Amino acid sequence: MVREYSPQTQSNSPQKYLPPLASGDRLTRPEFERRYAAASHIKKAELIEGIVYVASPLRHEQHGKPHSRVMTWLGVYQAMTFGVDLSVEPTVRLDLDNEPQPDAVLLIEPAKGGQTRLSSDGYIEGSPELIVEVAASSAAIDRGSKKQVYRRNGVLEYVIWQSYDNQIEWFYLVDGDYQLLSPDTDKIIRSQVFPGLWLAVEPLLNNQMARVLEVLQLGLNSPEHGEFVKQLEQK
Repeated sequence: MVREYSPQTQSNSPQKYLPPLASGDRLTRPEFERRYAAASHIKKAELIEGIVYVASPLRHEQHGKPHSRVMTWLGVYQAMTFGVDLSVEPTVRLDLDNEPQPDAVLLIEPAKGGQTRLSSDGYIEGSPELIVEVAASSAAIDRGSKKQVYRRNGVLEYVIWQSYDNQIEWFYLVDGDYQLLSPDTDKIIRSQVFPGLWLAVEPLLNNQMARVLEVLQLGLNSPEHGEFVKQLEQK
């Protein structure tokens, strides 16, 4: 969450004390935002089912490297897909009890019929079409309560990269429940929401990014991606 500095006014009235933000706090979303904005030393915190989770420092091998690979893959897709937007670790206002800060979100722009909107203060409100989480120490939360929150709020696709186990789970929302998307016979997972977003799972896990991008380019060249872009251009 971006924090804004407000100069102190010339007033004799005492400043309201804000308790520090800590994991395990049970807060309303407005109170969570107030404390988070005041906690300049905290780089990432989330509100999940009314409970605060402050992220631990992120390790290079378990989080930084996987995250960079995900952003490379998604960034190329977004650059070649009119009407689609991408964000890194944005604060997302899902509902009154949930304000996560996902590692990556891919969304259809609001003007093109997407599920989200930008608030007056610049935050994403509503459910992005696709969310990716790199789960190391947060795996239990990402696969548990957070997954249920995303399902209930209508996040259409949810990808979890469990870095310690080096495996990827890709879920697709069907009739209000998440179904696991499995690789096809060619070992590629194809998004059901973003045509042409193809993932060569094993190369991604093994840091063979040239192959990941080669497969993605095949998706970008597919007829279904061309039709998707054409539909978005007409909206």
